[in-house]
Amino acid sequence: MDLLHRGSERLRITPWRGDPSVAQLTPTAGMVPTARAIRRSLDALAAEGYRSVLTSALTLDEQYPFLEAGFGVHERLHLLRHDLRDLPDGPLPPGTRLRRGRRRDRTPVLMVDGAAFQPFWRFDQAGFDDARQATPSSRFRVVDAGAVAAYAITGRAGSVGYLQRLAVHPDHQRRGLGTALVADALRWARRRGSAWVLVNTQETNQDALALYLRLGFVQQPHGLAVLEHPLDRRGKRA
Repeated sequence: MDLLHRGSERLRITPWRGDPSVAQLTPTAGMVPTARAIRRSLDALAAEGYRSVLTSALTLDEQYPFLEAGFGVHERLHLLRHDLRDLPDGPLPPGTRLRRGRRRDRTPVLMVDGAAFQPFWRFDQAGFDDARQATPSSRFRVVDAGAVAAYAITGRAGSVGYLQRLAVHPDHQRRGLGTALVADALRWARRRGSAWVLVNTQETNQDALALYLRLGFVQQPHGLAVLEHPLDRRGKRA
């Protein structure tokens, strides 16, 4: 649902990872809302019964009005960029194959996601669908090792590609599956006319950061942040 849609100020609201007490607030890409609009959204969310509000991962410029409206930093993320000039190779180990993700893969993919990420970052079905629909075009790929062992979602909007999600089951890590999926994502983005690809990862996820740097991504000077605002019944900071 759209919580607020007035002129260029549009804020999208969805439950965070299926938790009905936590709302995720996402501004329209390229349209930074005012602190006043954000405060109005907090009042509306409190009236709906939400107890806490989280933002999507925001750039530094996007964070300012949310901080002015009383949000605090919940978690910081690294932001990395690949210019698509020199693309890495991604050979798969024997007994595995890279293929298009299908509808029937959703349940095993969510099992992989749940094993690969900490509870806060795990996808539920809504989060998975949202990642696939976040950009005008997207690519869903899985590594099949007799069962789904890893997957990636890549998106494209205009000239920018986004590695939306990359997950490898812990039992299959350090076998090159993540490398193969990233290489596939970069090749797809370049074929589709992207000038570069962006990816983010938690500051605590050193393995993912090392993978992206090894594959040619460059860490950007300003990362992203997920912000949080607890609510009481009046929509004020608790």
